[in-house]
Amino acid sequence: MRIVFAGTPIFAEIQLQALLQAKRNIVAVYTQPDKPAGRGQHLQMSPVKMLAQRHDIPVEQPISLKSPEALATLEQYQADVMIVAAYGLLLPEAILTLPRFGCINVHASILPRWRGASPIQQAILAGDQETGISLMQMDIGLDTGDILAQKNCEITKEDTSETLHDKLAQLGAELLVEKLEEITHSPAPRKQSNMNTPVTHAGKITKEQGRIDWHTSAKEIDQKIRAFNPWPVAFTHIDGTLIRIWKALASPGTFIGKTPGSIIDHTPTGILVATADGSLCIEQAQLPGKKVMAMSEILKGHAHLFAIGQQFN
Repeated sequence: MRIVFAGTPIFAEIQLQALLQAKRNIVAVYTQPDKPAGRGQHLQMSPVKMLAQRHDIPVEQPISLKSPEALATLEQYQADVMIVAAYGLLLPEAILTLPRFGCINVHASILPRWRGASPIQQAILAGDQETGISLMQMDIGLDTGDILAQKNCEITKEDTSETLHDKLAQLGAELLVEKLEEITHSPAPRKQSNMNTPVTHAGKITKEQGRIDWHTSAKEIDQKIRAFNPWPVAFTHIDGTLIRIWKALASPGTFIGKTPGSIIDHTPTGILVATADGSLCIEQAQLPGKKVMAMSEILKGHAHLFAIGQQFN
């Protein structure tokens, strides 16, 4: 079977690596154009491109797939199937129907829950206890195609977007290799409209969404901190100083007379902050221009900034 693979970040690289290890016939790789990165703004190749080059696989990096030239280029590879994982470009209908078995997407949620760009972050943000991988037959809608295979994955109370990403990437690779022959040659597709899971949407994450609202519950703030680790990182301010919070622990309880966002105690692991419902112990944080550090270490040099009674906003 001739496979064209389309993907860009590490999540996609892991899918491609699994296909290569399984000796699948990858005839071409599509990935996003190289982009400037770092202080020097030098062009940087995507993880998928770097992997493809190590295996001498032809790489295509179109800005768009809507042109006749893009269609002609893909056509020359005579693909039986196109596998798409976090590619970043919309596939027009002409592309979707070109391969013999169409285009199959590896999506990091149990569709139709969390259609869209940020399913991993949104699952943690919403307090979901479970997510998973869906292999989907792509159509012209946004993650609306028929489901070919799914596998669930637990979300623990310690999971961040980074740890959950890694678990789902590996789960997706395993499911893809295991089910590829079955879902192409003898598929049993299921309409998303016939499934019990409600439709939800996962839009793009912005930096501003990382702002902590201390007038919400400790549980909700903890979910935001985990969902936005490692990007864009949850943040707050104290005495005009930006503080990025990387790790915290939510605890139940009511603090009568304590304003949400006020520091109520210091503990061996960090600082305790009142919220609208319960308290949040900040365990790892980052000051401007500094590395991520344990809050107990930050206190040694900045105790005045985080004195009991000080207010986050």
